[in-house]
Amino acid sequence: MIFAWDFTENLLKPLGKLGGFMLLILGIMWIIYAIYETKRRKSFKKRKIESWDFDVTKFLKALTYLGFIVGLLSIISGVAGLMFNTPPSVAYELNSENGRNMFTSIFLIIFGVFTFLKPANDLPIASLIGVLAATGIVIILVLAIPDQLVQVIAVFVNPKIVLVILFVIIFAIVALTAKFYMSGFMAVSKIISWPPLAVIFAIFCFIQGFLLLVVGTSISGYF
Repeated sequence: MIFAWDFTENLLKPLGKLGGFMLLILGIMWIIYAIYETKRRKSFKKRKIESWDFDVTKFLKALTYLGFIVGLLSIISGVAGLMFNTPPSVAYELNSENGRNMFTSIFLIIFGVFTFLKPANDLPIASLIGVLAATGIVIILVLAIPDQLVQVIAVFVNPKIVLVILFVIIFAIVALTAKFYMSGFMAVSKIISWPPLAVIFAIFCFIQGFLLLVVGTSISGYF
């Protein structure tokens, strides 16, 4: 093979070394969330949203969807740090005998999940997962079922009806399951997206990121 792309060496390990930088990006993302929620609620401290606020600009709303990418990269960075004992920054590597920083890796994973799920509050994510899963399974069945079996089924019922029924059943099962398991994460994500909390989390990310990138230490070293 002329070119072989190594997933571990080209993505996982480099992202693991960018833990401090990813914290700064997370901080920026949560500031965006705080601004977005403040405009939606028309208040910085208001907890409950009575109705959708259409005054939120499309640009600001589009920025919140970057949370999917930022959250995913943060999760990968945290996991890579744990898996490969990777320091979260060059300064931390020079200043510490340890490789990874457990506190930073766990924080990146947890808040990566919350950052990823925050934009999903505005999307029917469970339904999307159900549609994708059902579509994928139906396509696999269409390709895998022998023509002879299709002909046998056609004697009793139209194969298209069977596929539609399968699609509906799979969609319902996957969507309900996804909604059940994601409801807890979504609830926590809504709580921590309250603007004052979002700002506190952002400040924490900035401080931890600064300490890792510039000072070469971690907040966990002081507490």
